[in-house]
Amino acid sequence: MSNFDKIEFNKKALDMSTKKRKNNRKKLSTKLIVSIIVIIIAIGLAVGFPAYATYNSGLKTYREARILLDAVKKQDIELASQELIKTKKYLQETQKSMQYLLPLKYIPLLNWYYNDADHLMTAGGHSLDSVGIVIEAIKPYADVLGLKGQGSFTTGSAEDRIRTAILTASKITPKIDELAQSLSLVEKEIEQVNPDHYPSFLFGNKIHSQLVTVKNVSKDGVAFVNEARPLIKILPMLLGESEEKKYLILFQNDKELRPTGGFITAYAILRIDKGVIHVDKSEDIYSLDDSIPNKPPAPAPILKYLAKVYTFNLRDSNLSPDFIESMKTFNSLYDKAGEKVKVDGIIAMDTNVLVTTIKILDDQVSVTGLTFNTKNDPRCDCPQVIYELEDNISRPVNYVKIKRKGLLGELLQALMTKALSSSPKIYWGPLFQALIAQTNEKHILFYLFDKDAQSGIEALNAAGRIKSFDGDYLHINQTSFSGAKVNIFLEEEVENNYDINDDGAITKTVVIHYKNPHPPSDCNLERGGLCLNAEYRDWFRIYVPKGSKLVESKGSQVKITTYEELGKTVFDGFLTVRPQGIATLTLTYTLPFKLISNSPLPVLIQKQPGTGGNKYTVNVNGKAADSFELFTDKNLTLQKP
Repeated sequence: MSNFDKIEFNKKALDMSTKKRKNNRKKLSTKLIVSIIVIIIAIGLAVGFPAYATYNSGLKTYREARILLDAVKKQDIELASQELIKTKKYLQETQKSMQYLLPLKYIPLLNWYYNDADHLMTAGGHSLDSVGIVIEAIKPYADVLGLKGQGSFTTGSAEDRIRTAILTASKITPKIDELAQSLSLVEKEIEQVNPDHYPSFLFGNKIHSQLVTVKNVSKDGVAFVNEARPLIKILPMLLGESEEKKYLILFQNDKELRPTGGFITAYAILRIDKGVIHVDKSEDIYSLDDSIPNKPPAPAPILKYLAKVYTFNLRDSNLSPDFIESMKTFNSLYDKAGEKVKVDGIIAMDTNVLVTTIKILDDQVSVTGLTFNTKNDPRCDCPQVIYELEDNISRPVNYVKIKRKGLLGELLQALMTKALSSSPKIYWGPLFQALIAQTNEKHILFYLFDKDAQSGIEALNAAGRIKSFDGDYLHINQTSFSGAKVNIFLEEEVENNYDINDDGAITKTVVIHYKNPHPPSDCNLERGGLCLNAEYRDWFRIYVPKGSKLVESKGSQVKITTYEELGKTVFDGFLTVRPQGIATLTLTYTLPFKLISNSPLPVLIQKQPGTGGNKYTVNVNGKAADSFELFTDKNLTLQKP
């Protein structure tokens, strides 16, 4: 019997049961898949429609914010105030739409983006509050500042309106505290946004870089307002609110370049009483120099490079590239001057300020029978005002010209008179803008003796300081010891070449190309020639990170000396450039640090006051990284290719 197969009577039943279970599992799987799909679709619909609505609402808010920004750029305070209300309304609608996306907050991964969007919109609300604080603060002063809008001081003379504005300014300066608090709330929200949530592929890289920029701008904005706050609070006092203030104005001729912007050629005493400016005195700097007894010997660079000058004069005292350090030296001599006037600060300005101001004031102003404008004068290929000033101040004559460099002070007085004799809406807005731009480009420098005020000035980068910096640093400082006005004609280009090794070691080569394409002037004193273009005698100092080591130099006519000053390593030398000639200075040196793999290299290039528009190129390991004209201090972030 063992050879016969066993008959399973329940096999068919078992097969049917197994098949039924499989079918049930299949049906269950199908139901589960369908359920999941339905849930996904439901979530998609639940999130998609609100997300789309939020996106559209966000676009409306963005467009309205652009209109608000445009109104601010146009200096239309009234329109900006109206658009601010609309932008806030649209933002509130967008925030309301975001509430329908709240479930995303509890879904892993997606909650990152929901939270980021939430923080950014909250930051946007605080940003609009900040804009509102600024608008409400300056709204009453719209006409005084030459802005579009109805100010509170629209009657009386220009001087009356300024006086009233200054007397009431102390009521709104506390607004700076509100602004600082509002901006800190913006920073707090933005700090909670993580740019690393947005990878480098697709659109992530753009979003990542934009968020990094926003975070940096927010952080810098808060720091800036906090640092400038002391200055804003005492600004009415500095403008003579309760008692008049006096300031020493130094005219620096940038056409004869010196470390802080130009040869000190003349000075004026400005008195400010309740915002109204009076020129009490304007003189040739030589008359002030002549009132100083027992002058000290000239320092070594002057004895070495400036012919026939053996004593230290006020006009040559701005030898430090740091404006404040130079003014401390200036004051040490000024304190001994018989014609000294006690002042509350020193303000230096160069010829760019005069040219810009004349151009705004209908490009014409008359002083003592002379008419000045900014049209190109073919005799120097420069603005007519520059040639006329040099012709009247510098040309040798066979008679005595009394106070010939005091002409600058008289020109300043004429410019102020013309500006104040018109409606504020005509000139004051452009003049106010120009003041900010000229200060930003270091054509105007401030040294205020009030400690809080000076801290604020330095926060605005308006004091001509040599800055400390964590990264690569470059400041090219040049001093013309020519006596002529060669910087009218001189052209310069600067190459910055980085060689970054695999171990992170950095060798840098700076190449400065000098070119003077114009013919020489008639510098014969007996013939009374106007000596503008002659041999350029350049005492140069290149400021680089402290600890840098010079490897090689070419182009200096003296041996390069290396020393430390102002927290930097300095390469010091001298060269000349003839009219219709060229010269090249090349310095190769190693930086005192190594670049960590895949890390960026931060760079700060500080502009010398009195210069503007020198061309810079930057190359990293032979590849072009950047090129620009240097009008302000420049921050760069370089990557090894």
